[in-house]
Amino acid sequence: MNSYKNPLEERYSSAEMLFNFSPDNKFQTWRKLWIALAEIEKDLGLDISEEQISQLKEQAENIDYKVAADYEKKFRHDVMAHVHAYGDVAPLAKPIIHLGATSAFVGDNTDLIQIRDGLQILKKQLVNVIKNVSDFALQYKDLPTLGFTHFQPAQLTTVGKRATLWLQSLLLDFEELEFFLETLRFRGVKGTTGTAASFLELFDGDYTKVKHLDKELSKRFGFEKVFGVSGQTYDRKIDAKVLSLLSNIAQSAHKFTNDLRLLQNLKEIEEPFEKNQIGSSAMAYKRNPMRSERISALAKFVISLQNSSAMVAATQWFERTLDDSANKRLTIPQAFLAVDAILLIWNNIMNGIVVYENRIHKHIMEELPFMATEYIIMEEVKAGGDRQEIHEIIRVHSMEASKKVKMEGKENDLIERILNDDSLKFDKSKLMEVLAPKNFIGFAPIQTEEFVKNEISPIVEKYQHLIGLESDLKV
Repeated sequence: MNSYKNPLEERYSSAEMLFNFSPDNKFQTWRKLWIALAEIEKDLGLDISEEQISQLKEQAENIDYKVAADYEKKFRHDVMAHVHAYGDVAPLAKPIIHLGATSAFVGDNTDLIQIRDGLQILKKQLVNVIKNVSDFALQYKDLPTLGFTHFQPAQLTTVGKRATLWLQSLLLDFEELEFFLETLRFRGVKGTTGTAASFLELFDGDYTKVKHLDKELSKRFGFEKVFGVSGQTYDRKIDAKVLSLLSNIAQSAHKFTNDLRLLQNLKEIEEPFEKNQIGSSAMAYKRNPMRSERISALAKFVISLQNSSAMVAATQWFERTLDDSANKRLTIPQAFLAVDAILLIWNNIMNGIVVYENRIHKHIMEELPFMATEYIIMEEVKAGGDRQEIHEIIRVHSMEASKKVKMEGKENDLIERILNDDSLKFDKSKLMEVLAPKNFIGFAPIQTEEFVKNEISPIVEKYQHLIGLESDLKV
């Protein structure tokens, strides 16, 4: 315990995402790329034996990290360190490992594989969050609640309709994620500056063989699309784009936690709180929204990383510069790990979220009399009253009722004042019927149903096989 530990690994992220960015996955992928390169080069006529390829395959998982570290200390070059470490255990194949390739062949292609596979993990988690939030929206589509603009009481909405606002953000993120995966390109086999000059020599100037090598290797790793041109590396706009996507997901999650923490303060909706959970070391009664606060903390971190990848993309020089490497090692894995944690926690919240309907109704009835004043004015005008005179009467009553609430801490007595005002002639017997909260929610229930049916259900149905996710917290 005497050296720094990354909290994303220890406290937050899933085993699946941690493996995706692990050294084992990274360097085994390097070896898979070297094996595929050798196999295709052999098929295209290069002098590579079946024995050499067999030895590469036999030793693919035999990675001596200490030997590789020693080589890297000597060479100051991570790829060549692993080329030599691989060659030590596969001596027959040592002469043909990495043949014609440059460092970005393994480095960049592996990065793209990890990005793709990381997004597939997040896709599953997003589908589950979307399913859980949509179920919540439908369950509470008819439950009136105070709407808020500027965090001031506004016209009513429903608890379910408010949840569709969270869903709308998630829908935009999911569409962006799917588009990213559909259009993601592999670097493939491009050579040191993107001209494939080394392969021109290997294949005696046969460009069709070079193109076949590029396409075939990409297909073997599940990529139908390949960069048509590149420098030494794939376009770093890919990193900027994926960080933007991850940032967008983090933004949606943060917005959700803003709402939930405010609602928890109002004691209307709470995130799960376990039997033995402690909210405060000093204040025993506290029920702090720990999960939501953890999401918002991680979300801020992810959002902050977006600028880092944008700066890298903007400041690359010509065909290659290495001032991206250390940055990429930090930003991309950690952004994925943090969003992974965010979505796991969000699912955990939705699986145990609590709605206090009586508290919600109490808050509605404290504000609803003010919202009914427009109806009262209209009804009084219908009964023959003067609109401006009625407006003034209602304004005075409203100010007095507000004063009672704010300065004396008493209940809102606006309706009682209006009922006792003999100068008002409209049919007051209808007033209490009008004050039913359901009369003030507009089309919220049907809007919720239509939105889920038309835009959310198709996603859930298409990816039904992804539904079902363990989302217990590590700590």
